[in-house]
Amino acid sequence: MGTPEFAVASLDALVKAGMQVVAVVTAPDKPAGRGLQLTQSAVKRYAVEHQLPVLQPVKLKDPVFLDTLKSYRADLQIVVAFRMLPEQVWNMPPMGTINLHGSLLPQYRGAAPINWAVINGEKETGVTTFKLQHEIDTGNILLQKKFPIGENSTAGEIHDIMKEIGAGLLVETVQQLIKGTLTEQEQPKGIAAATLKHAPKLFTENCTIDWNQSTHTIYNLIRGLSPYPGALTQLDGKILKIYKATQRISAVPPTQKPGSLHSDGKTHFSFATTDGYISVEELQLEGKKKMQVQDFLRGYRI
Repeated sequence: MGTPEFAVASLDALVKAGMQVVAVVTAPDKPAGRGLQLTQSAVKRYAVEHQLPVLQPVKLKDPVFLDTLKSYRADLQIVVAFRMLPEQVWNMPPMGTINLHGSLLPQYRGAAPINWAVINGEKETGVTTFKLQHEIDTGNILLQKKFPIGENSTAGEIHDIMKEIGAGLLVETVQQLIKGTLTEQEQPKGIAAATLKHAPKLFTENCTIDWNQSTHTIYNLIRGLSPYPGALTQLDGKILKIYKATQRISAVPPTQKPGSLHSDGKTHFSFATTDGYISVEELQLEGKKKMQVQDFLRGYRI
């Protein structure tokens, strides 16, 4: 059960490991692009190419879907980047349902664990396989694997590393479950709220840059929102998305107001912060394409 490109790596790894994937559940086709043509999810495209049966329920409690799912008599269900499942779905197979999550649980429970780990300046992250239960992302842990986050890594780069590491961990999890060599571990309970970090869904308010923050905090936000959805600010009354930047922390705080703009009109374009500058390298102005700063400055008068 999965939808985006992230989930394809796991499905492919399971197929290549010789697992009998009896069916794939993914999101319904959605209109996309200027022509609003129906577009298949990345997981569906893979499934069709490999002649795997595909289910695309609009509602997961639909009796027809539930009966069809039951007819496959799966021993185990695997969820990677899908949606929240009702109990009658996750509790259906005899071996239960396992989920691959993009963090070291119990930290970063929620919809955007990769983004928030980078936004918060974490030095490492990882993947977790766990059993689904009632509360979201709280089930018993099966396996975990850590890996470092580079100080200049973007969420997109971590996503690409994680999908491969996660796919490998998922195959190992299933193989150990089949052998009966895996011991489930309960997630720690009663963790102090101050030490538990969350990964809620990203909205405009999460993505808007506050130039009154430190240079490093803003730099981490830009990294954590690149390449999607992009860190937001304003330029001449229009929304400006910043996808790539460098940070320059000053020994002496800037005298300019945080958020003020500096440019030579040719190659350099930066914003003042409380303790330095953010130099923009890749950006997108509302109504325009994403471009490098030099290309942007050729056609825009600051």
